[in-house]
Amino acid sequence: MASVAEQLAANINFSAFSKATELKKRIWFTLGALVIYRLGTYIPLPGIDPFVLDEVFRQHSSGVLGMFDMFTGGALGRMTIFALNIMPYISASIIMQLMTSVSPTLDALKKEGEAGRKKINQYTRMGTVLLALAQSYGIAVGIEGMTSSAGSAVMDPGLFFRLQVVITLTGGTIFLMWLGEQITARGIGNGISLIIFAGIVANLPSALVRTLELGRTGALSTILIVAILLIVIITVTVLVFFERAQRRLVVQYPKRQVGNKMFGGDSSHLPLKLNSAGVIPPIFASSLLLLPLTVASFSAQGGPEWLQPITQYLAHGQPLYIAFYVALIVFFTFFYTAVVFNPVDTADNLKKYGGFIPGIRPGKNTAEYINYVLTRITVLGAAYVAAVCVLPEILISQYAIPFYFGGTSLMIVVNVTMDTVAQIHSHMLAHQYEGLIKKAKLKGRRG
Repeated sequence: MASVAEQLAANINFSAFSKATELKKRIWFTLGALVIYRLGTYIPLPGIDPFVLDEVFRQHSSGVLGMFDMFTGGALGRMTIFALNIMPYISASIIMQLMTSVSPTLDALKKEGEAGRKKINQYTRMGTVLLALAQSYGIAVGIEGMTSSAGSAVMDPGLFFRLQVVITLTGGTIFLMWLGEQITARGIGNGISLIIFAGIVANLPSALVRTLELGRTGALSTILIVAILLIVIITVTVLVFFERAQRRLVVQYPKRQVGNKMFGGDSSHLPLKLNSAGVIPPIFASSLLLLPLTVASFSAQGGPEWLQPITQYLAHGQPLYIAFYVALIVFFTFFYTAVVFNPVDTADNLKKYGGFIPGIRPGKNTAEYINYVLTRITVLGAAYVAAVCVLPEILISQYAIPFYFGGTSLMIVVNVTMDTVAQIHSHMLAHQYEGLIKKAKLKGRRG
């Protein structure tokens, strides 16, 4: 069976793609949905002066606003109906995963199968709405306080303005949540991830143009620009290598006799990814570190006195900032890995189906061994994520390079691209299997 799969994979080409009608429909649906999303990122909120907003935003683009604007594909900087993007849904999903790991009720609900998963998804949607309401109200209040030399960013501030901002932004987030679910069900790839991916990729050309413009004006030397491009290429290569890296534990299944026939005795692998936490650690670490700087920059006097030295020491490129950034990435890598992978449950499932790791007793010993191996490879994973994120962070802080060339954005682009290509490959492989089955049936009838 493995040789047949390898042969089919080798024979997948453009002609096979052209015959995969279902796959083409899914790809066109995905592209159409992403086009609708991108159009929405250019529809502005009512009652806002875009020129004042643009001037104010450029002053604070080095804080949390700049990073979140990258995730929203520029929608936050333009303050459009999709300014919140899908971030409330991601936050609600993470909170629900954390609660599932600490709440026995939710953990039991998770183990109920499809019915339990639907209930957890419903709770996640409810949490998304609550977070979107809170965040949209905060954005409305924040916009009312934005002023520049040209005046206020809001033409007619007040309760009605706040109400329409809350309704519009919350509705935009709910629509994107629904759109992401439709892409997952009827398109190709993970819809939520593709929405963030589309926002980052759509602004990569403009980020490249801004970088080249810095070179034209003399702010960046030609050698430095070439070095940046080389670093981006090397970073992408490293990301592809490490995101595909995994430790495979051999799992053996015992032989069993049914009548006069012997079944079982097969072996398989339990794959443990080097980076099980994905892009969550750098996102959380950046948010926590950039929060004091953003709060201080929005304050007219630079914030409270105790906040000013903190913002100075935690500025981009400062040794304390880099040290905290690395420490938080390592912490969140271990924490989130523990959330998404439970060695005890894995060991129990292996024992239930008769599987065992050679040389390790089933049950508690297997769980301890899996935890031991997972801890060791997570150390390497945390070091890899920290290294990938810190170097671009230094370049961003020292040379005003756009966030789109940062490690977090490149990790998202690489991960989503690899997952989507893998799904396309699986669809094409399944299509070729169906073709072989039909040919075999026709030959059998003729024979």
